[in-house]
Formats: sequence, C-alpha cells, structure tokens
Amino acid sequence: HVPAGTGLSIQFFSCFYSLLRGVSHDAILDGNTVTFKNFFCLIFVNVHALFEFVANLLDKESSSKTNSYLQGVSFIDFDNHLFNYVCAMLTATAITKTYGSLPVLKGIDLQIKEGEVVSIVGASGAGKSTLLHILGTLDQPDQGTLKLNGENVFGLDQKALATFRNDNIGFIFQFHNLLPEFNAIENVCMPGYIGKRNTKDVEEKAVHLLTMLGMQDRMDHKPSELSGGEQQRVSVARALINDPVIVFADEPTGNLDSKNARELHDLFFELREKLGQTFVIVTHNEELAGMTDRKLEIKDGVIL
Repeated sequence: HVPAGTGLSIQFFSCFYSLLRGVSHDAILDGNTVTFKNFFCLIFVNVHALFEFVANLLDKESSSKTNSYLQGVSFIDFDNHLFNYVCAMLTATAITKTYGSLPVLKGIDLQIKEGEVVSIVGASGAGKSTLLHILGTLDQPDQGTLKLNGENVFGLDQKALATFRNDNIGFIFQFHNLLPEFNAIENVCMPGYIGKRNTKDVEEKAVHLLTMLGMQDRMDHKPSELSGGEQQRVSVARALINDPVIVFADEPTGNLDSKNARELHDLFFELREKLGQTFVIVTHNEELAGMTDRKLEIKDGVIL
C-alpha cells in the first residue's frame, strides 16, 4: 500500500514492483485496488508504449516544481489514459491536413481500442470525412503519424499500403459504391479476389456473411435490383470479407430511410457482439452517435 499524496508515478512503480514480486494478488494505488489482471494487460500488450508513456509522464512531472500536472488527477483518470495509450489498436498522433490555404485538421490525437464502436460527429465542413479518409489510409496527412496494430502505415510504400489496407481495413460508404455489373455475392467477394485469397474460401465466406445479414435470397441480384437497405447490407458484407481489424463507415445511414437506418444501427452492434468487430463511424445521425461507446466531436479542425 503506497501512501496517498506520494507522486503518482512513484505510486505506479511501487505498485508495479509489488505485483511483479508476487507480494499479493492485488495492490492498492491511490486508494484503488489494482489487480494483476489489469497490469497484465497494460504490461504485455505493448511494453514499449508503456515505458514511453511513463517516461513522458515523468518528464512532465520533472518540468513542474509543484507537480501541478498531476494535481486533481484520480487514479481512474490515469488508468483510463494509460489503457487508451497502451492498449489502443489504432493511434493517430498530431494529424494535420490543409487544402490550399484552408487548414482542415489541426493536430488530431485519438486512440481506438479493439471492439469499440466510436462515432465522429460535427458540422458539415468540420473535417469528419477528411479525418476518416486519413484513418482509413485513403488520404495522407500533411503531418502526423498513424499506427494500426503497431504498423506505422504511412511509412509503407504505395503498393505495400494498398495491400495493408485491403487486408486490414473495411469501408462502408453512404452511396454503397457497389459495382453495377456484378451481383451481390460478386461484389462482396471483390476485396478477397483482389487480395488473392483462396477463391473457394472467399466465396464461402461471402455466402456466410450475406446469410448472416439476411440476404440469402438476394445473392444473385445486381445492385439495381436491390433496395437501398439491401445494397447497404451488401456493402457491410463486402467490408467484412477479409476479416478486417477495423471498419470505417462514412455517413452509412445518410441515404437510408428511418427504418433501414435503425436496422443498420442495430447491425453494427450485433456484429460487434458476434465478431468482436471495431467500427469508426462518421455520422450526422444523433441516434446512432448516442448509441456508440464514445462520441468524438470535431469543431474547427480539432476534437473537443
């Protein structure tokens, strides 16, 4: 038990040391019980990031004689911050983007954890879609870094980046972007074909996804023969065909009526429960945004 009032970093290391020595199954940090399970996640998911975070924290402490950086910060705040930093599947740091003389993004920092459903909201022109395209590697920032499962994606050349995108990222667009000359199952299979995956496996996966999404009787229909809601379900299946680690959706309900929009909202959370899927959704739909685990609001190029 480390006394309250001790510098938070000192408490952290004392607790960390006690747990590693096996002194007890848990430890007390600033009045809060910390289990070994908590620390196991933090330590072993990304050791480098953990020590980088603590080093940055110590540097901030040393720069303040009064330790003001930590005043008023509870352990729970620290725990959430540290968990986000260490356990994030996607980390964007200091992302900026300017078109001509117009700055659109002004230093965006965010982390997305595996299995989260996160919405990005804001007024038209705030930079939501620009940010989504950068997070999805469809566009590149002027400055900043983007890491997905530890991979510095903008350090890849164009060919490697395209392969990485196809293998790891799924997209759902407002207007579906289905290829009109192909039927539903062919549209769903397309990313798998591009990724040169086993044709039989891809087609079996497409049938499974379309069936799961209630499209088992519409697989042979072309987009022009499908309703708006059905087309969007095909686009969802296409986004999932390569088992992506994350799916980005840009105004996915913007072209749907209220009934189909609600069904799509529910579908995102159903897929999270069934597949553990991670979603980042740009939306103007307040109902959908309110259902998500976190709502990030962009205003004037920054996240509020």
